[in-house]
Amino acid sequence: MAKVVLEHIYKVYPGDVVAVKDFNLDIEDKEFVVFVGPSGCGKSTTLRMIAGLEEISKGELKIGDRVVNDVEPKERDIAMVFQNYALYPHMSVFDNMAFALKLRKVPKEEIEKKVREAARVLDIEHLLERKPKALSGGQRQRVALGRAIVREPKVFLMDEPLSNLDAKLRVQMRTEICKLYQKLQTTFIYVTHDQVEAMTMGTRIVVMKDGIIQQVDTPQNIYQKPANMFVASFIGSPQMNFLEGKVEEENGAYKAYFKKGGEVRFPKEKGDKLKAQNKLGEMIIFGIRPEDLNDKEKYMKANPDCIIESNVEVTELMGSESYVYTKFNNQDVSIKLNYASDLRTGDKAKFYMNTEKMHIFDRETNLNIG
Repeated sequence: MAKVVLEHIYKVYPGDVVAVKDFNLDIEDKEFVVFVGPSGCGKSTTLRMIAGLEEISKGELKIGDRVVNDVEPKERDIAMVFQNYALYPHMSVFDNMAFALKLRKVPKEEIEKKVREAARVLDIEHLLERKPKALSGGQRQRVALGRAIVREPKVFLMDEPLSNLDAKLRVQMRTEICKLYQKLQTTFIYVTHDQVEAMTMGTRIVVMKDGIIQQVDTPQNIYQKPANMFVASFIGSPQMNFLEGKVEEENGAYKAYFKKGGEVRFPKEKGDKLKAQNKLGEMIIFGIRPEDLNDKEKYMKANPDCIIESNVEVTELMGSESYVYTKFNNQDVSIKLNYASDLRTGDKAKFYMNTEKMHIFDRETNLNIG
C-alpha cells in the first residue's frame, strides 16, 4: 500500500511566515495527484515535506500505515525527480541510475538488471555510457526518471520536472510520464504551475493559493465546476471572463443585467437557484469561458436575446482556432473560436453568449453559487 495521508499540515518559517496552512489530503494508492498553483503557493514546500526535505511545523504525515514526520528521507521509500535533474556530472548515465542501489548494497547482477530494464522502458539504453553533459535536456530528464524507477519506491514525487524543457519536448515528456504511470501502477505526486500539465496528467488536481487548498477534484470537475473565482481563472486558457451585474425576474423569466450596460436572457434553473439564495437584484459576478461565446449565425438567430456587441482589440490566429480579445462596455471579454476567424482589430462584432454555461460567483466571498 502506498496511500499518502496529510492531516492538518502546516509549514511555518521563522518570522511567522506561513507557507502551508492546514493542508488535508488523502492520496489513494496508485493515484496520480497534481499540485498546481502560482509561484509561492506552497505546492513545492508540501512536496518537500512529503519527501522529508522540509520539516513539518504541525500536523501528521502518513505513507502507507506509518507516520513519517520524523523518518529520514531515505527511509520513507519514496523517489523524487527534481526540476534541475540533480545528476552527478562525473558519473555515467548507468552509474547515476545505479547509485542509490549501490548505496543499499544491492547485488551487482540485480543492479545491472534493474538499470537496463529502466533504460529500456525510457528508451535510453544507448546512452548508458555517456556523461550528463553529453545529453540533451530531455535525455537528462529521462535519466532522472530512470534513477527513480530503479528504486521501485512506494511513491514518486516530481517537482516541476518539465519546466526546463522547450515546448515541444515538454509535450513529449508529458506523454512519456503518463505512459510510465500506467506501466508502473504506483502513486505519483506531481507539482507544476502549468495548468495544461495538471489537466492532462492528473487523476485528481489539488489547486493551491497562498498555502491553502482551494479545490481538490478530477480535472473535468475542476474545469466545469470551479469552487471559486481563483480556481475558475487559474484553470483554462484564455482564462474565464468575469462580468459584474445582477439578475432580475420579469414575468416568470430571468434576465442578467451587466453593470456597465447590456443584458441577456438568464436560464430559469440558475435564476431559481439565485432566488432561493435571495440573490436576485444583488450585485454578483458572472463567469463565462471564452469557448462559450461565438459568432456563428445559426446560434445568434436561435438566441436573439443572448447576444452581446463588443469591439475587437486583438485577434490571435492559432491555426485551427482563434483567440479574439474584445472590449464589451469597457470590460475585457476573451473569445475562443474553434475556427480561423477573419475578425480584425477595430471591428465591431456580435457574439452569442451561452448563458446555460455561465457560472455565478458571490461578490464578497468569490465562491461559486450557481
